[in-house]
Amino acid sequence: MNEALMIAGMALTTFFVRYIMFAMAGRIRFPAWLNQSLTFVPPVVLMAIIAPLVLMPKGVLDLSFSNPYFWAALAAAGVGFWRQHLLTTIVVGMVSFVVFKGIIG
Repeated sequence: MNEALMIAGMALTTFFVRYIMFAMAGRIRFPAWLNQSLTFVPPVVLMAIIAPLVLMPKGVLDLSFSNPYFWAALAAAGVGFWRQHLLTTIVVGMVSFVVFKGIIG
């Protein structure tokens, strides 16, 4: 199959799927329970992306003391729950990862 035709088809499909959602955005009303449930989607998706990276850095489950990803994520989560400030959480996570990576190796 021609690559240009495939790219054009993917672009059109993506455009129409998103266009339909934006065009219908003001006309469709979801029930309150669905709106409340949809507020949990971003944290769940973020967790689904981050958890394998933290818990399986080499492709296998690693909950040992030698996993700097796990300890940095634990430190960042603790500061995140305590401070409730995104930039502080990111900085603490990055700094603690560098420190744990230097200590643990």
